Amino acid sequence: MNKLSIVVALLCGVVLSAQLKSQTVGIGTEVQLQSEILQEERSIMVYLPASYSHTKESYPVMYLLDGGSHFHHASGIVQFLSKQGLIPEMIVVAIKNTNRNRDFSPTKVDRLPKSGGADAFLSFLSDELRPFVDRNYRSQEFKILVGHSFGGAFAVYALLNKPEMFQAYIAISPYLMYDDDALVKMTANQLKSSTNPHWFYMTLGDEPTYEASLKIFSELMQSKAGKGMDFKYVKMEQENHGSVPHLSIYRGLEFIYKDWKLPKPSYEKGISAVDKHFQGLSNKYNYSIVAPEYTMNMLGYVHLQNNEIDKAIKVFKENIRRYPESSNVYDSMGEALEMAKKYEKALTYYKKAVQIASKTKHPNLPVYEQNLKRVKALVDVEQ
Repeated sequence: MNKLSIVVALLCGVVLSAQLKSQTVGIGTEVQLQSEILQEERSIMVYLPASYSHTKESYPVMYLLDGGSHFHHASGIVQFLSKQGLIPEMIVVAIKNTNRNRDFSPTKVDRLPKSGGADAFLSFLSDELRPFVDRNYRSQEFKILVGHSFGGAFAVYALLNKPEMFQAYIAISPYLMYDDDALVKMTANQLKSSTNPHWFYMTLGDEPTYEASLKIFSELMQSKAGKGMDFKYVKMEQENHGSVPHLSIYRGLEFIYKDWKLPKPSYEKGISAVDKHFQGLSNKYNYSIVAPEYTMNMLGYVHLQNNEIDKAIKVFKENIRRYPESSNVYDSMGEALEMAKKYEKALTYYKKAVQIASKTKHPNLPVYEQNLKRVKALVDVEQ
């Protein structure tokens, strides 16, 4: 089980010899990609899920526009919601801006001399960035595009011009009134009905000047997008243009994955019910989805709480089979065997947890070491 022991010491006016231990904490990596299409170097920030290093699974990908502004809080939302079992773990690819007015604008207007570059930027995403991500990271076919303001307008442009590229969109206060409602008019002319599953979540803060354009766009989506499109438009009147992105990404991901959370009865019915739930999600999202390690782990601990130790051991054994490179699965098995008073067997699994966690520098290593030390003492007493 994931256990975290945090000790915070606030020392004021104590001995001068006290030393502070620190380490660098990072949420992602930044890479440079030379674009032939845009004729410039682009900076990309990538967040990988916590389980990425100890599984062979592939993950859906969120492409985040205005990456320099939103990478930190958006990746935090993904980490938090996935840890709560509300959405899947996913890769976040955040694209830093060089000239957002050029890249996100669908048409050229005189007041923005370099405007009208949306088509080139979309080609950069489809022909350069996405292949780069798919080559270098274990990515699934399910892609989400997130954009705010002009970036939200670009999300609409992407839907209209390359609807097969993204399966879900979060358009936050999209600037649809640009160039006399150019994108609204494009929607009226270009939006095609589709039976392929798509999700489009659109929000607006307390921004009256946006309302007329978004109202027309919303009506067009509901009348023309077809039954394959799950569309939702939400007004967040307590938010302004600057504050609306955070809540929109949070709620948007919950909307896209509203059926993701495992129902409580599935935990009570065991492994087959858990696997059946995720098979249903595979059918819905059109890619293979297996029960995550944390979900199986939770099932095992439900059995432990009910004093069903044999059932818990069976679940943890299956989780080890599925995720053999995870230190956590061995620690959980050790805990179940310890509860069964099978201390020598528990010792074996605790040792394995410590071994793997030491190599991966897992933050729970001190906990695993404590578990190992405790059970080793019990084994020594028995001998």
